[in-house]
Amino acid sequence: MQEQHTIELAPGLRIPAIGLGTWPLTGEEAADAVARALGNGYRHVDTAANYGNEQAVGEGIARAGVGREALWVTSKFNKEDHSRDGVAAAYERACELMGLDYLDLYLVHWPNPQQGAFVEACHGLEELVQAGKLRAWGVSNFKPAHLQAVYDAGLRPALNQVQVDPEHLQRGQLQAHAQRQLVTAAYSPLGRAGDFLSHPAITAPAEQYGKTPAQVVLRWHLDSERIAVPKSASDVRQRENLDVFDFSLTGQQLAAIDALDTGAGPRLDADFFGH
Repeated sequence: MQEQHTIELAPGLRIPAIGLGTWPLTGEEAADAVARALGNGYRHVDTAANYGNEQAVGEGIARAGVGREALWVTSKFNKEDHSRDGVAAAYERACELMGLDYLDLYLVHWPNPQQGAFVEACHGLEELVQAGKLRAWGVSNFKPAHLQAVYDAGLRPALNQVQVDPEHLQRGQLQAHAQRQLVTAAYSPLGRAGDFLSHPAITAPAEQYGKTPAQVVLRWHLDSERIAVPKSASDVRQRENLDVFDFSLTGQQLAAIDALDTGAGPRLDADFFGH
């Protein structure tokens, strides 16, 4: 297995930069995909309470037989748990469902600003880390204004997981992360329609390096110091997604892919959507 790229979240704490996204897999399909992914070399698995597959993900981890200390497991919780006690209960429930003693990263899945409790949820996450129960905490789908409220409360998330792909670069969002030295994780990192995969900005380096267009896009994320969590239940795609550590894109190639950005925001607006 190739040496995998990792990104530092905190001193001595590094996260594998390519993770396995598991939505919308459930049941046996999810368990099988996770077990095969770990067999294919993945060491980072991403799930969420809202995916309805935490138990299946845990089953897949158990089947794979990889030592727990070699794995990175991320999950997320919903708005009904946006309180200190709620976060603690959700965390225990997630660990129990997955059959794990701890998680490496736990995220507020959506800020749900109308509810006005996401900062309290972040306090709950910080308490879990301080108690030694959780390795790191972060947020997901938090816009710059939501992040500012968290930082104003004296809290420092390790990561924000947001939608990023070549056509949805979210430059303002990424700039807010850079200003705070906040790590970005990209969900749907290969997009949904995938139309940009046929653009010369991507196909030309794919031909040059002997890679697929999807591999070039994943390398674009890595060279931009982002974590990427593509979903795949295919052995071929799983292996391809990890075969991106033996080449790098040039600055000119990165800029050409950046230029595919349409300026469109994320598919779902976190000021109005959440669960």
